[in-house]
Amino acid sequence: MSEQKIKIECDNVSKLFHIPGQKQMLHVLDKVSLNVYKNEFLVILGPGQSGKTVLLNCIAGLIEPTAGEIRINGQCVTGPGPDRGMVFQQYALFPWKTVQHNVAFSLAMRGVPLNKRLDIADKYIEMVGLTGFEKAYPAQLSGGMKQRVGIARAYASNPEILLMDEPFGALDAQTRYAMEQELRKIWERDKRTVLFVTNNIEEAIYLGDRVVIMSSLPGSIKTEYSINIDSPRNYTDPTFLALRKQASDDTDLVL
Repeated sequence: MSEQKIKIECDNVSKLFHIPGQKQMLHVLDKVSLNVYKNEFLVILGPGQSGKTVLLNCIAGLIEPTAGEIRINGQCVTGPGPDRGMVFQQYALFPWKTVQHNVAFSLAMRGVPLNKRLDIADKYIEMVGLTGFEKAYPAQLSGGMKQRVGIARAYASNPEILLMDEPFGALDAQTRYAMEQELRKIWERDKRTVLFVTNNIEEAIYLGDRVVIMSSLPGSIKTEYSINIDSPRNYTDPTFLALRKQASDDTDLVL
């Protein structure tokens, strides 16, 4: 990775929150330093209450660090921007809009003409395997299909960086596995810089080029692994199993 272009720099990032009724601040992030490289798929792995979502939200510009600095392409992050797309834990779809118009929403906000934005939406609807569901509404979709819409919407806005906050956590095991496979294929076809947050060891190793493990609060970088496994990846591959064992020994997560 040393020869690749650095896309995101987290430089000694700390975050404290004031809890109403308490004198002591809640220390969530502690001097997190991390480089993310252009077109890298980096997974942030950690237990609940390790600050990983807070770190993602700081990178998104949704909250400000208490100390330290986050830079994208060398420029300090001061708020949200079109260079970053977000896929949330919850589906966050507009129930009164069709799949096509949900995917095209950010383009509409930017004033892209209707025909052009629908053409772009259709491209990414096809990419996530939802061709034929353009006119469907969220209530008519399964959980996995809703999350595909969220991924298509994030891609359609053409961000340089995709930030994904445990997007498959609410799915059943079979659907989650299918979505992991599909996301890896999508990323290989249309490379972006991806930060993916999860508390699932197998998911982290299956998806990531690199996995960064965070400690419990206050969250800090505990260790990291480079995942040198060719695609398509297999949960039963000996190299995969060895990495899972290593990562498991470094965390208190449940496999």
